[in-house]
Amino acid sequence: ELDYETGLYIGMGIVFIYAVMGGMKGITYTQIAQYCVLILAYTIPAIFISLQLTNNPIPQMGLFGSLSDGTPLLARLDATLIDLGFPQYTAMKTSTLNMVFYTFSLMIGTAGLPHVIIRFFTVPKVRDARLSAGWALVFIGILYTTAPAVGSMAFYNLAKTVQPGPVSSVDGAMAYEARPQWFKNWETTGLLKFEDKNGDGRVQYRKGDDNELKVDRDIMVLANPEIAQLPNWVIALVAAGGLAAALSTAAGLLLAMSIAISHDLLKSTFVKGISEKGELLAARISMAAVIAVAGWFGLHPPGFAAQVVALAFGLAASSIFPALMMGIFNKRVNNTGAVLGMLAGLLSTLIYIFWFKGWFFIPGTEMAANNASNWFLGIQPEAFGTIGAAINFAVAILVSKVTKAPPEHIQHLVEDIRTPRGAGAATGH
Repeated sequence: ELDYETGLYIGMGIVFIYAVMGGMKGITYTQIAQYCVLILAYTIPAIFISLQLTNNPIPQMGLFGSLSDGTPLLARLDATLIDLGFPQYTAMKTSTLNMVFYTFSLMIGTAGLPHVIIRFFTVPKVRDARLSAGWALVFIGILYTTAPAVGSMAFYNLAKTVQPGPVSSVDGAMAYEARPQWFKNWETTGLLKFEDKNGDGRVQYRKGDDNELKVDRDIMVLANPEIAQLPNWVIALVAAGGLAAALSTAAGLLLAMSIAISHDLLKSTFVKGISEKGELLAARISMAAVIAVAGWFGLHPPGFAAQVVALAFGLAASSIFPALMMGIFNKRVNNTGAVLGMLAGLLSTLIYIFWFKGWFFIPGTEMAANNASNWFLGIQPEAFGTIGAAINFAVAILVSKVTKAPPEHIQHLVEDIRTPRGAGAATGH
């Protein structure tokens, strides 16, 4: 077993070698293989656990299924958590407005992710790009609709493992000496911690100050098969899937950022005479710098994995998505409007996030407590990407209206994007 920091440094090294050695084409093919590993590693344990709990092999249906005694899974999960002092699993945790903004931020953020957009440069024809987008939605849908089932079943199994008996019983909680092997394995990583506050030798999993068990939320997917006592090969598959997900995402992001720095900024803007060798060197240096920054955030994470993903999607939603949409559907938006709109959306979202999360996520630099009473309109930082996108649209359109219109050939280019070449003119019938 490796401690968290050692594992992080090894991962940084693997990602650097992996991204530097593989180019656009190499990363494309490896990402195909990695998705296959990832989706199998995510869905196979979900199928096993869904069968185990609800006798239904489809996790999406098992989530709304019933346990062997006829009790709905979600109803039993709610009752179990209430007994332990936690809020209901199915209860709305935030306001409806916040949830709508959160969902919308994730939706448009997905469309604006740069490492996803860059994938469309690897196909030869427009038709192939559109077809690949359709298939991408199918496979993304499989993964996303499985996630709620995985989360609820993992939480239920964890609660029933550490609290096998009634809460009112003295020996209802699991004895620490009788803890299962998965518990011991994750203790060595420091991501699962037990503190016997009352000295009774039992694991009290509660809400509030009496809680003796701290479980890092990032381990739930990886620990899920072990908690459910699935076969070892399933546990190994999940570990491989976690590594595949990390490598696939990191490689795509590194490639997108290194191209933006070496080609778009240096070669196209600041150092136009740079050679191909110099451009390649700049790309590799930028990769190393980005990995170093990512490593720092790995050591000082601004939140658990799902929160960090939501923040990233919010930044993409507030900066890239509006420019992408206006570049296709609004011929009047010019480069000045687009750039200022992107800056306005990005900066407003970043400032809002830093206000509650700390400047550059440095602990102790928060300007206000991160709770609903301080949020603007009750909107949490992870959901602010929608507001940032609206600011982006407004600034871009207003600035474009008071500045010079784009050149005629650019407006014709937008028309060509809207109408695929060879489609012909519309005719009446």
